[in-house]
Amino acid sequence: MTMHSRCVIRGSINIDEFFHVKKIVRPGETISSLELSRQAGGKGANQAVALAKAGAYVVSLVGSVGEDGRWVVEYLKDSGVDVADIQIIPEPTGRAVIQLTDDGENSIILFKGANYASHPKKSISSGVTHVLLQNEIPIEDTLTYLNAQADASAFPITIFNPSPMLSDTEIELFAWNKLSWLIVNEGEAFDLYKSLSGDTPDIPIPDSNGSPFVNIPAYSTLFRLSSCIPKTNIVCTLGAAGVLALVPSLQETADASTALNSDPIFLPVAKLQNGVIDTTGAGDCFTGYLVAGLMKIHDEGVKTLRREDVISVLKRCVQAAGMCVEKRGAMESIPLAREVDAMMHQW
Repeated sequence: MTMHSRCVIRGSINIDEFFHVKKIVRPGETISSLELSRQAGGKGANQAVALAKAGAYVVSLVGSVGEDGRWVVEYLKDSGVDVADIQIIPEPTGRAVIQLTDDGENSIILFKGANYASHPKKSISSGVTHVLLQNEIPIEDTLTYLNAQADASAFPITIFNPSPMLSDTEIELFAWNKLSWLIVNEGEAFDLYKSLSGDTPDIPIPDSNGSPFVNIPAYSTLFRLSSCIPKTNIVCTLGAAGVLALVPSLQETADASTALNSDPIFLPVAKLQNGVIDTTGAGDCFTGYLVAGLMKIHDEGVKTLRREDVISVLKRCVQAAGMCVEKRGAMESIPLAREVDAMMHQW
């Protein structure tokens, strides 16, 4: 009998309210919205749908909504997400109020709502191979799931996307040594490094030996961040520049036991068929496809992660995220696996 990877996501579920505007409002300014739309959202929910659309076999979302969010749960179920551990409580569902311009820029205000309610499920079920976490729920719940992996029958692969960014206190409390993969953007990588390093002087960047990576502004930040969490694989999205990764798990040389001894992986952005319309769901789309790729590697029985494995997964992530920004919405804009496959020839 074939054993499939199982991913559990302890994360947020929101109702996204989009205000379509000509420009992002300034402090003290009143502007008119050109259009108002409502969609399902929340980083936990978005990433769960991205995983399902990417072809992940079992994706379970643990979270809470109010009575006003029942339609969101149904949408998640129809999208292929296991919703058995989503509880309905007498509090309003979390909200994201999003200003969205015609050129795809956005500004977001979050209301935590039911996302901060206590959830009875505090452990990881048997058979779970991957645990995906974000930061739109109480940090205590995030840490509970991160720590629970130590009690599981097999040690799951843990993935964390710290968005919104943790406070300095939360960063100090976080169990970084239990984290397998960290997914950040440039700003998040910089904030994490500054908080984790404290007053420690910046470590020197090694001689480039002609490496093109030193010309990528985020490289020095990512390299120094890896010195603070040397056993964690780090993937940093660079917006329009692409993606950069330091993956100590590759073990490419005898001493490559930390990211400081690993060669970075860089990929440019995908070639777009149309212009950028909405970047709201791109990060969650990327994360979902990354975790789905890791699950596929696990299902193939790969014992030692190879560089070509990571590059292959990242190519699909970048392609999916590029296709995502060409449509409006968060969940709705995430492409299906077959749609991404049809565009992989350009790589």
